[in-house]
Amino acid sequence: MSRNLRRNKMRGLDLPFLGSSFMKGMMLGALFCLLLSLLGTLFTEPTVLHQHHHVRAPSQADWQRQPEAMKQVLSQKLQVYCSIMVQPNIRQFWATANDTWAKHCDKTVFYTSEPGMSLEAVNLQEKDEWLRVRKALIHAFENGGSIRWFFIARATTFAIIENLKRLLLDKDSSQPFYLGRAVKSGQLEYVQYNSGVVLSYEALRQLVQTFQDPLRCPERGHGLWKLSMEKELALCLKYAGVYAENGEDLQGTSLFNSQSISGLISQSRANQEPIEVVESCCSDLAITFTGMSPTQMQFTMFGVYRLRPYGYIFHDSLVFKPPEGSKND
Repeated sequence: MSRNLRRNKMRGLDLPFLGSSFMKGMMLGALFCLLLSLLGTLFTEPTVLHQHHHVRAPSQADWQRQPEAMKQVLSQKLQVYCSIMVQPNIRQFWATANDTWAKHCDKTVFYTSEPGMSLEAVNLQEKDEWLRVRKALIHAFENGGSIRWFFIARATTFAIIENLKRLLLDKDSSQPFYLGRAVKSGQLEYVQYNSGVVLSYEALRQLVQTFQDPLRCPERGHGLWKLSMEKELALCLKYAGVYAENGEDLQGTSLFNSQSISGLISQSRANQEPIEVVESCCSDLAITFTGMSPTQMQFTMFGVYRLRPYGYIFHDSLVFKPPEGSKND
């Protein structure tokens, strides 16, 4: 066989192999570019000055020194809009939240994905959790009126709104606060959704504005794979220059808890002497707990708002009155 004939045959054998390799290379290259895009989304830091990270409640002593007139103005002025996310499979939690801590919010709106529920709620007509939360936040921003603090949580969360207001007393809602229980995943810090998320008016305003930018805050999420709602929210806020903050008391104990009270006590018992269990368990100013059954939420409501030792006088320097017309405990 001639040299030229052998060369042509070899070329004929190589062409399919080369075509297949070329296509594989193209696909791998495209996937690599998308991966780089995702990593850039997660790890690129916006050039915005980050002014606070650990957000702590003011001390009781500091507020006791303030004039009574100022205390009254602050306690009446600070209002919280509660966006409570519900689904048909947690209807019992929905009813429990409505009957317990939700009554302490200055405005409470339940958001659902299903029409025709027995309790009053805004039907967002959206199954996807991230899109549902986006719509709920936009609705809260447009209907918050003069309220300048926004709290969003699942109905399975139990919140003590007065303690939340205590944390926010000396914070300026015209600054972009995004706080709760801050955790870290890689280089991304975000607030855990199960423990509740707090947004100042300015943070929510910037977030809603970022929702209009599909490159920075796409409706279908960032990257190659689906991220959790809480991470999507953190990424959109990060592009707006708003960072996750950890809500703490003066001792550095987190105020937003990812466990129930009994879970926190059990964990503390495993690590502490019996006399130190309560002290190390959780903060006296705790704001949220999660992982409780509806019955446990009712018992917590009893312990927080109804049980009082006879004859004991509380020396709180600030009083948060319930919303007008509320059947507040």
